Amino acid sequence: MLSERELESCYLGQFIPVHYHHNMLMDTNRMHNFRAAIAHVVQPGMKVLELGGGTGALSFFAAQRADKVYCIDFNPDMVQEARRFLALNRCAGKVEVIHADAFEYLPPEPVDVVICEMLHVAMLREKQVELIENFKRRYLQKFGGPLPVFLPEAVLMAAQPMQQEYDFEGFHAPIVQFQQPGAAQPGTVEMAQPAVYSVIDFTQANDTSYSWEGKFVIDRDGTVSAIRFITKTILSVVQERATTIDWLNHFMSLPLEQPVAVKAGDVLQVGFAYRAGGSIPSLQARLTARLLYQAALQPQVVAYA
Repeated sequence: MLSERELESCYLGQFIPVHYHHNMLMDTNRMHNFRAAIAHVVQPGMKVLELGGGTGALSFFAAQRADKVYCIDFNPDMVQEARRFLALNRCAGKVEVIHADAFEYLPPEPVDVVICEMLHVAMLREKQVELIENFKRRYLQKFGGPLPVFLPEAVLMAAQPMQQEYDFEGFHAPIVQFQQPGAAQPGTVEMAQPAVYSVIDFTQANDTSYSWEGKFVIDRDGTVSAIRFITKTILSVVQERATTIDWLNHFMSLPLEQPVAVKAGDVLQVGFAYRAGGSIPSLQARLTARLLYQAALQPQVVAYA
């Protein structure tokens, strides 16, 4: 029988199924960018902590340079998987896989880098923000400053009005859709440019709830039937090259309860509120869109020679 804390974790992401972690291993873009960021941040001799280690892949990357890596996971199945994979990769002696709740665990010694990849689109479902804020408070109480470097360093979140087709062989079903960035999406039309609604900097104190209202100038005639949520993760800032190592999560498109017919030049107002780590339905329940300005109804200005 699972405890109340374990049941909550099953829903909120700490007990992600094993096969989902295997799918993450097959995401070439994700793996390449995390490996590059970890290689940039982790220097020889460092101590590293990974919270929510999953298969142990990110701890393996860290172990290529670090002296010691603590890999924490709450899911006993993933602890077993990580130990097996790390043994196969001959770094089990450098990486210690520990079955523990990341909300309660602290390393036995100060660490230089904390890796945590509990990242869902719009920072929903998984508890990255709350976990890091909780960890910073407990770490400072135990070890004092300075805090370790966090990887990822920051997250940018944006929203974008979309015209989304929901016809499936004649069956109309407005559903949540996850889409691969950069891939062609049949039946998907961007109706305005994205707008950033929140920036999370893990070196600073962060709120765990988001409330936003913004305006979009519509680019073309059509129907806004969904709002796309875009999440760009800044894994590491490469100061010497004035660039960043990023990871763009899958887009999440949420259908509107009431689609809005629009014309080019109209102004659409979008609002929503949710908490970090909350459910997708909790965001959908507070997602609204309405016309604020109709270009066709505005008086025309006549120019005289």
